[in-house]
Amino acid sequence: MPYVPAGVIPAVLLPFHDDLSIDEASYRAHLRDVAAVDGLSAITVNAHASEVASCTFEEQRRVLEISREELSLPVINGVYADGSLEAARIAKMATAGGASALLVFPPNIYYFGQRAEMALAHFKRIADATDLPLIAFQYPLAGGYGYPMSTLLRIVDEVPSVRAIKDWCANPQLHERHIRVLQSRARPVNVLTTHSSWLLSSLVLGCAGLLSGSGAVIADLQAQLLRAVQKGALEEARQIHARITPTVDAFYAEPWVDMHNRMKEALVLLGRMPHAVVRPPLVKLAPQAIERIRAALSAAGLLETKTSQRRETSWVS
Repeated sequence: MPYVPAGVIPAVLLPFHDDLSIDEASYRAHLRDVAAVDGLSAITVNAHASEVASCTFEEQRRVLEISREELSLPVINGVYADGSLEAARIAKMATAGGASALLVFPPNIYYFGQRAEMALAHFKRIADATDLPLIAFQYPLAGGYGYPMSTLLRIVDEVPSVRAIKDWCANPQLHERHIRVLQSRARPVNVLTTHSSWLLSSLVLGCAGLLSGSGAVIADLQAQLLRAVQKGALEEARQIHARITPTVDAFYAEPWVDMHNRMKEALVLLGRMPHAVVRPPLVKLAPQAIERIRAALSAAGLLETKTSQRRETSWVS
């Protein structure tokens, strides 16, 4: 039965050696660590969290191959490309590599503006290359990358393999409309929130799940939060969200470009990754920034409750 994107879906990070090559042993351990969390529905690879913009096509193929070897969960593969032909090539690669769904990023050319016909052509080109379900990554409208509601509805009408959106519209009113309109269709299109800085509010609106890079660090708290919301345990949900808040305040601070850099540093502090090397143009965080992350992890109760010796040393192989 085809995978339907829903539930808690972390987007994992990608460790590198000091020479900037992929640290495969640490990546395998990271995958196992995240996948051990109870209540996940899938794991996303080759996305922003794994610095896909700095990875070659062959590196993306290898990341997917390792992920399929290590995971029994469905794997969602990112389709990050500036052109539709390259996006279709990535989609074919991911399909052949055993992905269960594809997360489609908006092309960077949208920075200069977009037309509905452009978006439709992009999704149709990808859909023609694969039979996998597609997740449309919905960006904020103000930056030019987000799809206006009229365009989004045309996409889901004309490309039936679009089964979900990853919603980062950054507008609570529009986010609520996405949930209400898309999930009530005869063929529902699930809304997966990535509004990590107001996750409780977002989930209470009725999202079908969440897809977030911070899940690489706090997937267990995200899974607990979604379960609490779905069973209507609001006070329990508030308590869990109070633990999540310090981490997202630290991860999603300005400049936003460092968000996944900060998550790597968090995993190092937690003993779940050996080093926090990032590829240029990203750079190592300053010591005071790392201390802010340490303080956030402590405030969330994560440093005091480091999981187990297995997790602290699992990257050694």
